[in-house]
Amino acid sequence: MRRIIPFAELGRADVALVGGKNASLGELTTALAAAGVRVPAGFATTADAYREFLDTAGLGRHVAEQLDRLRHGAPLPEVGSAVRAALLAASLPPPLEEELADAYRKLARSARRTDPDVAVRSSATAEDLPEASFAGQQETFLNVRGVPALLDACRRCYASLFTDRAIDYRQRTGFDRLAVALSVGVQLMVRSDLGSAGVVFTLDTETGHPGVVLVSAAWGLGETVVGGQVDPDEYLLSKPLLEAGTARVPLLRATVGAKRRKAVYAEHGLTRLVDTTARERAARVLDDADLGTLGRWAVAVERHYGCPMDLEWAKDGRTGELFLVQARPETVQSRPGTAVLRRYRITGTGEPLVEGLAVGQAVGRGPVCALASPGEIARFPDGAVLVAAVTDPDWEPLMKRAAAIVTDHGGRTSHAAIVSRELGVPAVVGTGRATAVLADGQEVTVSCAEGEQGRVYAGRVDWEETETDLSALPATRTRVMLNLADPAAALRWWRLPADGVGLARTEFVVAHQVRVHPMALVHPERLAPEDRRAVDALTDGYPDRTEYFVDRLAQGVAQLCASRWPDPVIVRTSDFKTNEYARLLGGRPFEPVEANPMIGWRGASRYYDDRYREGFALECRALRRVREETGLTNLVVMLPFCRTPGEADRVLAELATHGLARGANGLKVYVMAEIPSNIVLAEEFAARFDGFSIGSNDLTQLTLGVDRDSDLLSHLFDETDPAVTRSVEHLVTAAHAAGRPVGLCGQRPSNDPEFTRFLVHCGIDSVSVAPDSFAAVKQCVAEAESGG
Repeated sequence: MRRIIPFAELGRADVALVGGKNASLGELTTALAAAGVRVPAGFATTADAYREFLDTAGLGRHVAEQLDRLRHGAPLPEVGSAVRAALLAASLPPPLEEELADAYRKLARSARRTDPDVAVRSSATAEDLPEASFAGQQETFLNVRGVPALLDACRRCYASLFTDRAIDYRQRTGFDRLAVALSVGVQLMVRSDLGSAGVVFTLDTETGHPGVVLVSAAWGLGETVVGGQVDPDEYLLSKPLLEAGTARVPLLRATVGAKRRKAVYAEHGLTRLVDTTARERAARVLDDADLGTLGRWAVAVERHYGCPMDLEWAKDGRTGELFLVQARPETVQSRPGTAVLRRYRITGTGEPLVEGLAVGQAVGRGPVCALASPGEIARFPDGAVLVAAVTDPDWEPLMKRAAAIVTDHGGRTSHAAIVSRELGVPAVVGTGRATAVLADGQEVTVSCAEGEQGRVYAGRVDWEETETDLSALPATRTRVMLNLADPAAALRWWRLPADGVGLARTEFVVAHQVRVHPMALVHPERLAPEDRRAVDALTDGYPDRTEYFVDRLAQGVAQLCASRWPDPVIVRTSDFKTNEYARLLGGRPFEPVEANPMIGWRGASRYYDDRYREGFALECRALRRVREETGLTNLVVMLPFCRTPGEADRVLAELATHGLARGANGLKVYVMAEIPSNIVLAEEFAARFDGFSIGSNDLTQLTLGVDRDSDLLSHLFDETDPAVTRSVEHLVTAAHAAGRPVGLCGQRPSNDPEFTRFLVHCGIDSVSVAPDSFAAVKQCVAEAESGG
């Protein structure tokens, strides 16, 4: 019987022998070294060693008798406690103790250290399977030193096979209560207590989008991230660009978390929590080089395993080296059955009480029940909203009874968040103050259906739930594309069989993620003192204030482009009106007061004007960064409200000045067709641009001379008026004669099937609609193409 096996002799076929976690560590060690993946050295005890332990002094019989009490109504906490106490009181078999001590001494010699610090991890033989997640159910002990401490940690790992959550999970998933054995992994510690650690997923954990790699990171040991004790940094990377093997790091988003605490070594062994410094809280944990390394490792591991993966990493603060310390298949978003798109939408209104990170995309409602520990399970009613400072894996028996979960702390990749997704329970984590704001018995609605931001509303707020069978949608010659604006919500629509994005609005990114007028960053000396202070606070951490604008806009646009890669994403440059620009932070000194901003200084006319040229340069820097540095060359630039061919020439020259020359590196530049001059002079515009996108609202307004916002004239505002439809037909004919495609990105096709049929019959190349209208419009386009 082999009781101890080094990682270097193990592979993923050895799950029955050493459990999923240790088998994966062996696989990483032996099969992925060629890809540059580093894994700390170590060894594993076998399932046979565990069974030998259970055979000692009749332990196995005692455990079976205790578990049988559950069938007769004994409380789970009472049974679990009795089993664990028996295992902790027993001694390990002498042969196992001797072999553990010998393997530890060999590990010490290989590391050239006396009594090296090791991580002691539990690895169940049914753990980390693609169809089941035992993540976090068993214990891990860090900074274990010396043989006596190692033996004690091993015994405690054995006992953790019978945590309340583990017993409950095995019962619910049909695993025999005693058939699952436990292996113990012993691994040299990475001194991440002096560095950093976290988690990597090879898909988006909320939407299941397979084209991204999500990295969570915090200072110190990784237990704070997986345990949900901190709000970590989050980084989103483009997986296809990582797979392409380019030198650039395709960073789509970097979010700096609060990271208020970190786990470090305790003076007499194991670990303790300490507060982070102000500098640590404000700083990014990982630079681009480290993110590139982790991203490429993640891609290599996923390719080798053939399925989406959940990895844990650590960075040694002494050497700066990165290591992978765990690998397991992702078991929630990668499950089959994705042909049905389920969508939740808030239809009512309510007062938002707290906000945090949304886990899942559903909505839940019920009375608040705030608990300090899972030991208070007796007072938790089924269907209540669980509110806690932090939920760790021991809470699962309670979590599965909740309508929703709300916590003060925790990130998107903590074990608590993973369990919430697995259970299908909406959760809002990292609110910072839920336990202080939400009162016991208070009726609340918990919404995770509004993008990345989760909200807890007072009272009963109405919502609707819809399902779409995506497999039933027909193919069409006419491209059906999406209108997108919110980068945080873009990934959720990846399952829609769209042909790209026909309109990505930069104004949304500027208004919600940048929030400051670009000229206020170029000329802060023109700001009022209070606006200057607000701008300084908003851009803190950016020595060059203009880099704040470029960085934020580039990240937002990159997420929009990555959501549909490699299909085209047509990004419209800013189309704020002067009154809208003025409402941005610091905007008033740079914007005139116009009697009619709708037909005033907007769109292309701003870009070459000295009053805004420097602001447009920042937009160009952001778009160039997305294409050239991030590598998302599916970005197509589109210019709005371009009145004359001469104005088109001036703006195209301005783009070229800032590294966005039409045709360079495959760049296409489109123009909005929303002014009658775009129709009358279609041939001239077609000679200057690669395509047209009809803005039906403005085209109708300017063709009919009707203010689209006027209640008095609303009966005259009609996109199906012959003056408008003939303009569309003329543009399609003229553009096609010049070899240029034409799309339409207005709302009318979503609301009017007849208008959609008209567009198809006149030969339009694409229609672009809101995601929630996509399925209906796709069906209508197919019917029109078939003669309907």
